[in-house]
Amino acid sequence: MAILYVGIDLAKNVFAVHGVDESGKPALLRPSVSRARLRELIAGLPPCTVAMEACTGAHHWARLFAVHGHTVRLIAPKFVTPYRMSGARGKTDAADAAAICEAVQRPNMRFVPGKSEQQQSQLMVHRARQGYVQARTACINRIRGLLAEFGHVLALKADTVRRQAAGLLEELPGWGNTVIGDLLSELHRLDERITQYDRHIAQIAREDERARHLMQLPGIGTTTATAIVAMIGNGHEFKCGRQFAAWLGLTPGQYSSGGKTRLGVSVVSSPSVN
Repeated sequence: MAILYVGIDLAKNVFAVHGVDESGKPALLRPSVSRARLRELIAGLPPCTVAMEACTGAHHWARLFAVHGHTVRLIAPKFVTPYRMSGARGKTDAADAAAICEAVQRPNMRFVPGKSEQQQSQLMVHRARQGYVQARTACINRIRGLLAEFGHVLALKADTVRRQAAGLLEELPGWGNTVIGDLLSELHRLDERITQYDRHIAQIAREDERARHLMQLPGIGTTTATAIVAMIGNGHEFKCGRQFAAWLGLTPGQYSSGGKTRLGVSVVSSPSVN
């Protein structure tokens, strides 16, 4: 019987593959497939549904498998866990592949939209910028902490830290002057790098029609618009605006039981669109 569904547990070098036929019985069990053999194995199968967890490298493999006529589905890992028959204590690559294969067959399963190379390259810009922003914040906090050791307590505002720290350089003894001077130089370098990436994002927004449409909405600028387009594309995976709002984290999380309604803070999908 033909294989209808294939679940793949992704990794860096060794993958696990689990395929089932029309009756739901295992027809392809490969607990150990090398990276060099994976594409050849999937390409040799008749067109079927190939499922993977949405993790590192998933979108790359999705594009490769789609070329061979397969329907590729990406599933969030939290939706795969309940289908692992061996439970938390029996987590193996083969068990994960079987759970993915089972999860993709559920009629109400929600899937992660696949990303094109252009989308992923645009997301790289946002990820790099976010990293520089975090590094800048850490650098400012490091300057404040070190100066506090000498009795100089600076305000939280970044511009104040830059100005006052530069004015205190001559008062710092010995190596303190060298360290704070180097940190201020590093802070200036990070400022320039963030400004450069802001220009990259502005260019992406100008060149993308979907981003320009989003920027017409109140409160949405270049960073938010390009991040949304890079993450969900046209947004066709969402049936309505309410689903998109829930994905963004605009709705409270439900922790209700026993007839009692408990609402909590939901997890925001990405810092870029927070």
